[in-house]
Amino acid sequence: MLVVAGLLFAALMALAGRHGYLLDELYTRVAGQHLAWAQIDQPPLPALVARLETILLGDTVTALRVAPALVAAALVVLSALIARELGGTGRAQFLAAAAAATSGFVANTGHFLTTNDFDALSWVGVLLLAIRMARTRDLKLWLAIGAVVGVGLYGKYLIALLLISLAVSVLVCGPRDLLRGKWLPLGVLIALVIPAPVLLWQAFTGWPQFEMAAAVSKALEDLAVVSFLPILILIMGLFLTPFWVAGLVALLRRPRWRQYRFVAVAFPVMIALLIVTGGPSNYASALQFVLLSAGAVVVDGWTRTVTRKVVIGVALVANAALSAVLTLPVLPIQTYADDGVLQNSSFVQFDQVGWPELAAQAAAVYRALPAEDQARAVFYGNHYGQAGALDRYGPELGLPRAYSGHNSYADFGVPTEDKTVVIAIGVDRALFTDLFASCEQRGAFTLDLPVSDRGQEFLVCRDPVRSWAQTWPRLRWIGFQCPYTTKPVTATSATGCD
Repeated sequence: MLVVAGLLFAALMALAGRHGYLLDELYTRVAGQHLAWAQIDQPPLPALVARLETILLGDTVTALRVAPALVAAALVVLSALIARELGGTGRAQFLAAAAAATSGFVANTGHFLTTNDFDALSWVGVLLLAIRMARTRDLKLWLAIGAVVGVGLYGKYLIALLLISLAVSVLVCGPRDLLRGKWLPLGVLIALVIPAPVLLWQAFTGWPQFEMAAAVSKALEDLAVVSFLPILILIMGLFLTPFWVAGLVALLRRPRWRQYRFVAVAFPVMIALLIVTGGPSNYASALQFVLLSAGAVVVDGWTRTVTRKVVIGVALVANAALSAVLTLPVLPIQTYADDGVLQNSSFVQFDQVGWPELAAQAAAVYRALPAEDQARAVFYGNHYGQAGALDRYGPELGLPRAYSGHNSYADFGVPTEDKTVVIAIGVDRALFTDLFASCEQRGAFTLDLPVSDRGQEFLVCRDPVRSWAQTWPRLRWIGFQCPYTTKPVTATSATGCD
């Protein structure tokens, strides 16, 4: 188990520096410089981790991805532990670890520093403890579950969906005796007390997370319908589908696994929740991951002959290759650009490239300004990825500070009144023409790769017609940047992503 986890960590670290920062990582990196109890679109843990990694390991993309790789290794260990709780042999535990390590879920989680890392870890941790409690009937484990939930809420708020799904499934199929006694209320109390600062921040700021969630739901509503089933299959990997389906069926039908049936029932409950709320199917991936661990126990009982063992081995290797190609930068970026299938199925690769080039072209626009304009100039990125790229690469190019009104980036700072020249990237020209005395286009971002910001205009705008204190509210927006396009979507947008 530990060997598998170690090999996975080594592989992820070897690939960590390829291509570059994900646009969300650029945002999280800057959020680490402006620590708060929460951001509009995420709790504080990802930003805190980014800050610590930057201080301890350096300001590089490789350093930023150490924590995700450790999370991925931990998920491999948890998968084997789940198989053990279900009565799996040592071979079944190894098979569970190997299946986890070759899954797209773990590969994607382990490569990027995002809220998904800590969400996955907390979900799987809660499910492991719930399975153990069902086996041992040790109701004191509710305290541990409450602690994991409480800490998990510092990473992402989606764990509430898991709790709803588990509550419904336990009420439907049991074991209901787990809900009796004092330990469940105490666990709930712990789950609320630990993240109290985060929850209070949300309450005192008007629960912006709900507006953000509405924007994400609006953005992905059409994509979620079209891609729901394909993502459900590919998130673990095509060749691992028989594993987690076998786990689902066995949890529902095996008499000796009756006490764990609630885990299987929670999965369709989660799917129903996602369909009703318009959420993408990958939100159910942590539950699938536990079904995968259960499936490893089932498959272990099937591998009685050399032929069958070879089939399982080939399936694991094939799934590892497929997951790596789709989620990890194992191929040259130009290969993804030249192949139509890869380009459409691995668009996340293109959200990791072009940022140094964007900063360099922004620098050319800045240097073309007269000296007096340079002295009073700042940059403005329409979305946090653009501003984050300028924050990362701008200082070495001698550029002034970059700002953005996107989500919590708007709270990271407002230009001072002496900054009357703005070099804006990818903004609504009509809006900026209304806010400034003059605006002129100074070219557009060019790149040979099909990145989302390609073609975005550079505008040089001068002399705000109002003070920055009055102008800034017009520039703030809470929403979601559509993948593979530059289209921003808010909770009140007419349409979602194309």
